[in-house]
Formats: sequence, C-alpha cells, structure tokens
Amino acid sequence: ALAAGVSSNPKVVALEPNSLAGIWSDIRRVAREGGFEARGIALVNRLEASMAAIAIRAAATGKAPRIACVEWQEPLMAAGNWVPELVAMAGGNNQFGKAGEHSPWMTWEELALNDPDVIAVMPCGYDLARTREEMHWLTENPAWAGLSAVRKGQVFLVDGNQYLNRPGPRIVESLKILAEILHPDAFEPTLRGAGWEPFGD
Repeated sequence: ALAAGVSSNPKVVALEPNSLAGIWSDIRRVAREGGFEARGIALVNRLEASMAAIAIRAAATGKAPRIACVEWQEPLMAAGNWVPELVAMAGGNNQFGKAGEHSPWMTWEELALNDPDVIAVMPCGYDLARTREEMHWLTENPAWAGLSAVRKGQVFLVDGNQYLNRPGPRIVESLKILAEILHPDAFEPTLRGAGWEPFGD
C-alpha cells in the first residue's frame, strides 16, 4: 500500500516498544535501517546519560512520594509500559501499572485505598488544554475530594501527547517532567506550562 503511492521502494520499520529498553532498541534499529547506525547508538548513549543524571539528582533528595499516573480519566486507567520505569528514575513510588506491561484499568476504590501523595493525569493523545477540559470525569466523582493529593494541591496535568505517551527522544523531557512534579525543591520547573501544570492554575 505504501509503495503504491510513491516512486521509490520504501522499507517499513514497525515499532511498538513497551519499555525503556524497547525505546533504545527502536532508535538504534531506525538508525541502522536508515544507514546511520553509529549516530543512533550515539543518540541513545546521550539520552541515557541525561536520564541517569536526572535519576541521581532525584535520588539525592531522599524522598519517594507515592504517585498515581492516570492515563485515562473515564474509565480510570493507570499508565504502564515505560512510565513506571520513569517514575522510579524520577524518585517516585509508583502505585499503579507495571514496567513493561500494558496500561491497566483501575477502580475508584483502588485509587482511594492507595490514596497517593501525588496524582499526575496524562491521558494518551491529549495536550494540556484537552486534559484540563476532561478533568470533570475525575472532579465530579464523589471520591475525588477525599483524596489526599487533591486536598493538598498535589494534582498535576501532563501533556501526554507530546511527552509521557511518546516512545522517542522526548523520553528525557518526560523524565524531567516527573522529577519537577515530584521534587519541586530540587528541580527548576523548566517544563511547567509547556509539558505540565498544577491542576487549578
């Protein structure tokens, strides 16, 4: 189907990573298939080094806030795949979703029982404006007001479309977003307003 629309002989490289290791592998594979393998390897090395530096800085805070990453508002879905790995690197204690596994559904009862310190809402495919528009699915639920994160103003909106849901080089910025949210005293909020915002601002 692709070849029918172009005069060249295209090569299709199918990508479907579900972990950080998968993202690095796909970047190297695209570079290899494109004939610039060394550049792909160098890029992965730079990205991993940047993320390691963020992880070291986050670990130095000595804090591990309990966080729920919400990938869909109605019905409730937690973030899986590489997001739990990012949370761990950002110095957080992930409450829902397992590294390398698909995003799981969760219930309001489970959310209330875990009662996380922080809630990050990052719907797949939504930018900040759309995420904000869809928050009524959460705020109108009777259990919402009783959550500790809500009472303490620790609810954050994330541009999942540009960052957390994207398995590519922006994974570094995705990690930085989580670190800025979880450790505001240790990280300057350089991506606030572009990649994330406190709910209510």
